[in-house]
Amino acid sequence: MSESVTGRPDNPDALQPIPALRGREREAAQTLFGERLPGAEKYVEHLCTTGITHGLLGPREVPRMWGRHVLNCAVVGNELPASGTVADVGSGAGLPGIAMALARPDVEFTLIEPMERRVDWLDTVIRDLGLDNVQVIRARAEDVADEVMADVVTARAVSALKKLIPMTVPLLDDHGQLIFLKGRTVQAEVDAAQKVLKRFRLRHPQIELVGQELLEEPTTIVRIRHR
Repeated sequence: MSESVTGRPDNPDALQPIPALRGREREAAQTLFGERLPGAEKYVEHLCTTGITHGLLGPREVPRMWGRHVLNCAVVGNELPASGTVADVGSGAGLPGIAMALARPDVEFTLIEPMERRVDWLDTVIRDLGLDNVQVIRARAEDVADEVMADVVTARAVSALKKLIPMTVPLLDDHGQLIFLKGRTVQAEVDAAQKVLKRFRLRHPQIELVGQELLEEPTTIVRIRHR
């Protein structure tokens, strides 16, 4: 989910053309999605149409839907363990969960989203894309710790680390890792989360850039493991 672009458009009928894949973005999409590229294109169509009218993304995001959103998320799929399990907290429009699920059909994804409107949209998109490696749970992360245990827990633009860590660590397997997609203020978030990191006995976060060989703007992630 991306909070910075969430909100209903003032004029939902004024939808912009769905962006076409060109140049370096097409090459990246072909590399990341392979034979599932048509599914990724259909997903972008959903994001640029019903995703806008449902208020999951703002209309200004349409021209940069591939680069800033879908590819930005999908490239993190390369960081997931083979045949692993992923819990995506606060999935919203399926970013990063659906994008990564398209890129990694060998991995099982659980999308956790508390808002009914968003869950209904996610269910519709997943059915339309024919994704058999994704399920959606309508709940807050804090309420499903007894039923979800994942190798990796992901989140994008849900909250700052000091709030995000307590809600996601209970979903994590003892040998798993947290992988959060973050922005330019990530170091400040790490600095502010030191007490929380110690409380949950976590290693010092690793800030990494992924997708440098594929994307014009690589994705910043924070990787956190148990001690």
